[in-house]
Amino acid sequence: MSSAGAEYVKDESGQCFIPPSQRPDGTWRKARRVKDGYVPQEEMPLYESKGKQWAKSRSEYPVGLNPTDVAAAKARVQERENCIPGLAPQAKQGGLSKSQKKKAARKKASTAEIEITNALEDTHIAEPASGKKQAVATDPAKRLRNLRKKLKDTEKLERQIESGELKNPEPEQREKVKKKAELILQIEELEKEVGSN
Repeated sequence: MSSAGAEYVKDESGQCFIPPSQRPDGTWRKARRVKDGYVPQEEMPLYESKGKQWAKSRSEYPVGLNPTDVAAAKARVQERENCIPGLAPQAKQGGLSKSQKKKAARKKASTAEIEITNALEDTHIAEPASGKKQAVATDPAKRLRNLRKKLKDTEKLERQIESGELKNPEPEQREKVKKKAELILQIEELEKEVGSN
């Protein structure tokens, strides 16, 4: 065994000790007696928890990944590590000029756009199975209650405008008052629907 270049020595009595040694600053270390099997702190392996050991033992890549893909990924990583930081990577497109590379990139992007456009054109949203409008997710009674509340607010606003309490109504408020008849029709339709259920 060795510690910082020094070997363990046994004396006549059979005890182990580390002989004196000189430090880098020139001072001397005393000889130290040690037990048989002593391992100095510098040589002790670092403690690793079971989780850390497990993390080291598992693969870097997903389980079941094709070995050729793993090899390709390792080659890319190796290639990145070998290049000099800040230096442009070697030309991979067979010595093409800068403008030729740009044209090739644009062509590749435009073909991808065309493929996406074609795929979107082929995509259709399915129509509802029945011929009538799709049913609203909310309960008709709940919608009826909300429309009545809206009608009540509209009538209140109408009274405020007529009494002069609201001298300059906003354009949105005027629109709300104009849609009063529409609200009444919707309420009547919903009352029939709720009544027939």
